[in-house]
Amino acid sequence: NEGAIRVFGDNLHQLLMQPPIRGKVTLGVDPGFRTGCKLAVVDETGRVLETGVGYFTLPNHEAQKPRAKAQILGMIRRHKVTAVAIGNGTASRESEQFIASLLPEAPGVAYVIVSEAGASVYSASKLAAKEFPEYDVSLRSAVSIARRMQDPLAELVKIDPKAIGVGQYQHDMPPKRLNEALSGVVEDCVNTVGVDLNTASPALLEKVSGVSSAVSK
Repeated sequence: NEGAIRVFGDNLHQLLMQPPIRGKVTLGVDPGFRTGCKLAVVDETGRVLETGVGYFTLPNHEAQKPRAKAQILGMIRRHKVTAVAIGNGTASRESEQFIASLLPEAPGVAYVIVSEAGASVYSASKLAAKEFPEYDVSLRSAVSIARRMQDPLAELVKIDPKAIGVGQYQHDMPPKRLNEALSGVVEDCVNTVGVDLNTASPALLEKVSGVSSAVSK
């Protein structure tokens, strides 16, 4: 058990300490087939600028592709987007192909595939509902995908570590011991990196040593 918890903690540490890609207005894409791809543009600090839904991943979306192309290029130009973050779940490959085909018309824009593990858990959480009461669950996922490219640590602290998908056999481990170990890893990462008071969420601030939940809010 201790060995498995240690591996889980090490994997979580690596994920949280991924270098951020700062200073980029980012288009987050949460891929989907039947319900379309959810789109969200966030500024350099993670503030949401625009959201939408595009249909371009299925063969029967052929007629809608020109509209989706105009929609995405419009978002990129309006907000001076320089990075596109595409979730790696269902329909990711089809989304990547479509986005890549648009980029020759958007000089200076690059895309990256981002792990969307836990994004749906966050989107349906009370925290996400409080943060984005005006958006539905699927659009919150697109925002989370964009933000986790910009600053993985700041976004992933909002999700229960057990939902991020970096450990095995977690149901066989003592829940209290596992939670303590993973909470310790999260706090260690946050306190090593520090936080930007201007942009940090309450969820991130309360991981700082000595800052209570009430004070962080």
